[in-house]
Amino acid sequence: MLALGADVLQMFLLPLVLGGAMSPVDDVIDVVVALALSWLVGWHWAFLPAFIAEIVPFVDLVPSWTIATLIATRDAGEPAPRT
Repeated sequence: MLALGADVLQMFLLPLVLGGAMSPVDDVIDVVVALALSWLVGWHWAFLPAFIAEIVPFVDLVPSWTIATLIATRDAGEPAPRT
């Protein structure tokens, strides 16, 4: 829900976050979301490309936090195989 909320917030604040790395509002949202997701889910490699994509203007229009969270948690419900 956090990732989806951040992506929706950035879409509603589009005039303020359109600049990508040049927008301080966008930067604050992205850093807070990156830290919160890493704390909640744990570090996953999918968060790094999502963070980089959020810096690039117009690429940040893609819901990258939601996609990264789906990738990071896609196997979370499956038990580990027994050896």
